[in-house]
Amino acid sequence: MKFWKTYAIEVIKFKEGLHEVVFPIEDAFFQQVEENEILEKGNLTARVEINKGANLIELNFNITGKVQLTCDRSLEVFDQHLEITEKMIYKFGSEEKEIDESVTMITRDTPSIYVGQLLYEYILLALPIKKIHPAYRNELDEDNNQLEGGFVYVDRDASTEEEGSDSENMPIDPRWEQLGKLKNKE
Repeated sequence: MKFWKTYAIEVIKFKEGLHEVVFPIEDAFFQQVEENEILEKGNLTARVEINKGANLIELNFNITGKVQLTCDRSLEVFDQHLEITEKMIYKFGSEEKEIDESVTMITRDTPSIYVGQLLYEYILLALPIKKIHPAYRNELDEDNNQLEGGFVYVDRDASTEEEGSDSENMPIDPRWEQLGKLKNKE
């Protein structure tokens, strides 16, 4: 718990206006997270811009750096560059509760906002679904989806053109033809 206090923003000390806090995110950060099976190493910097107003505190996160991932295909370790921008709003109210994923209510006498868990979640959400080593990103996978930058892209235009050419040659059921005419009138 002592480690996570280093990722606290003492908002009670700040006056209204703009402020900035910088947090280093290194290997020790990922080792402190319980049930972390995806990330073990990384070197990132989190810049948090704090805009404190009379009724709310707006935090703008800018996280840049690299994390070490294991390729899903070859099991080789590689560095994945991340550049993340997120926003979180803390509104002052009578009780502490989460309103939605980007808005939380806090009391006016809340001394600190702990952002360690938020930083970890933002990093996890920025990871590609398929973690592919850079050496394999230009290849086609089994489904003929192009791999670029670790992400999977499907060329939807090509697949609909292929389907469309087959459907044009097939005769249309007269019942569907009548329904198509009704649809086109609208």
